[in-house]
Amino acid sequence: MSLPQTDALARSHQSAPGIVSAARHSLFWLVFANAIGVLIALLLLFPSLNRMLGEWTYGRWIMVHMNLELFGWSSLPMAGFLFKVYGSDREPLAKWCSPVLWVWSAALGVGSLSWLSGHSSGKLFLDWTGYARVLFPLAMFALWVLLICSFILGWNRTPHRTLGARSARVLGLALLLAVPFIIYIASSPNIYPPVNPSTGGPTGASQLESSLVIVAILLLLPFGLTESNAARVGWIRASWVVLLLECLLCAALGRADISHHQPAQFLSLGSLLVWIPLTPAYYAAFAWRAETRLWRNAFLCWWSALIVTGWVLFLPGILDHFKFTDGLVGHSLLSMAGFVSSLLIFVMVQLLGEDAWIFNRTRSFYGWNLAVVGYVVLMSAAGWREGFDPTFTIVPGAARNVLYILRLVVGVVMLASSLDWLIDASKLRREPDAVFPSLKQEVAA
Repeated sequence: MSLPQTDALARSHQSAPGIVSAARHSLFWLVFANAIGVLIALLLLFPSLNRMLGEWTYGRWIMVHMNLELFGWSSLPMAGFLFKVYGSDREPLAKWCSPVLWVWSAALGVGSLSWLSGHSSGKLFLDWTGYARVLFPLAMFALWVLLICSFILGWNRTPHRTLGARSARVLGLALLLAVPFIIYIASSPNIYPPVNPSTGGPTGASQLESSLVIVAILLLLPFGLTESNAARVGWIRASWVVLLLECLLCAALGRADISHHQPAQFLSLGSLLVWIPLTPAYYAAFAWRAETRLWRNAFLCWWSALIVTGWVLFLPGILDHFKFTDGLVGHSLLSMAGFVSSLLIFVMVQLLGEDAWIFNRTRSFYGWNLAVVGYVVLMSAAGWREGFDPTFTIVPGAARNVLYILRLVVGVVMLASSLDWLIDASKLRREPDAVFPSLKQEVAA
């Protein structure tokens, strides 16, 4: 076979440019946000360094770090997922995927400068103000326009789709259209106060409610990525029935300012434990690429850990001890860097296909996951001590400094792993000889 034919075959195994662009943009923001995380760890370990940064101190960098992790790293892989679901990654609209992603990234850049300049609504993850408050919803709307154009153009190209599948996509577009307006309105300081004195904090009902939203997303996700296995369809039906029953349980719980000490609150939240065996069985009912095995197992393990630790930390006595400590910081990182990040990478691996090799290097896979484990253990230890002595993390001491130095180390490992992925992602679709050496050797033989 001639070399041009070999190149064509190699390219046919590569993912769509829109998917690759989504991976690159998301990984860029992950690396940038992780670098800020390392800076924040340094500032906590050596508070005097804040004087060297002028007005750009810890209080402003932490906002940038959290928002970029959510709206950059955690959001852009789902843009790639939506490209796939609505066909935006195919001609004639595939060329518009990259400009939409650049608009999104530009909005994040403007937002970062705004937060570093001290502009904020004061509400967590709704810090958008001024120009940034307008630009970011516009970026989300630009994505929506591309999706609906793709959906309309693809209506006659995919006659095999059932009415139910098309209806689901229409419903998805309707929900996505509401998001930019919700972000814009909710960011206003006049809607509700950043600190609401009328609530006593999360209840079992509210925790169960938000958790069931995550469960619903996990159950819907496979339908946009692959096909189900007819032999195991029973697990799919059973999972949806369990979700419906839990929704009914959630609706029956009170929504007032209720103490987590009431048995109905923590026992109802414990009903989520059923998803530890049910989620792996559900995902086994779908046909996944072989490349997804590592990250599929990782996200299922982190999901199980999140359910167990989330319930244990909510129990009376334990929550009272860990509330407002580094212990909850560790649990938040378990959620975002453990569960959410492994789920996002799993999705990208499925979307990238042969290009998924960038995420499956042993060093970066184990480096990332072991660093997250280390971070959670360290912050749990710090939170446990802080529960007895609130000054533990405020006043520098030997034990506190050792924990914070180790946190800095695991943060650097996470940064190195994410940088490894970004460097490899820069090679996609530009060096087919390097990406597919085994394929070329096989074809040549």
